[in-house]
Amino acid sequence: MTTIGFIGSGNIGGTLARLAVAAGYDVVLSNSRGPQTLQELVEELGPKARAATSAEAAAAGDLVVVSIPLRAYREVPAEPLAGKAVIDTNNYYTQRDGVFAELDDESTTSSELLQEHLPASKVVKAFNNIYFQHLRALPRPAGAADRSAMAIAGDDAGAKSEVTAFLDRIGYDAVDAGALADGWRFQPGTPAYGLIYSGEGENFWESPGVPCDVATLRTTLAEAKR
Repeated sequence: MTTIGFIGSGNIGGTLARLAVAAGYDVVLSNSRGPQTLQELVEELGPKARAATSAEAAAAGDLVVVSIPLRAYREVPAEPLAGKAVIDTNNYYTQRDGVFAELDDESTTSSELLQEHLPASKVVKAFNNIYFQHLRALPRPAGAADRSAMAIAGDDAGAKSEVTAFLDRIGYDAVDAGALADGWRFQPGTPAYGLIYSGEGENFWESPGVPCDVATLRTTLAEAKR
């Protein structure tokens, strides 16, 4: 695996692109406003990065990150993602996304909606429960005592292995939280969302980032209640 495609290159997508380039990957960036709006980020990242359309980024990526508002998930190009592992970083925020009755009644999850839209892809939920500044600050080498872990959820074991390898290479351990239907365990409102990487301060964005190891994350995921 050499190329990571990005559908959405904002706070989380852009941060992951920086970590990916630092780890030796090539990246292909896209957003809803067009490749020309990403030139500053491309210049920052250097020769391993280029900007493209969403369809081009989807086609180019060996692994593809979808990091767009949930309300726009139906705009993700399905055909070029067929057969690929797709990382979903989305969360459901009604004030931004509007109302999704099926999410409000908990009959499905946001990542399952994306999987339904991408039936030939293998969706893995990850990176949705961490503030982008903490995501950028907390990577550590394998074996480091203060290495942090990230939760993943998905229905395909091979895709989860791909995402685990990506996480390891950019500086994180992975904790398997189960199937996509279990992704609610680290969605907004759960103990594994946000504060585990920032401490217990009310203004989490003021924290420089707090490491969260595998054992702590597993315990926190188990504490989640619907």
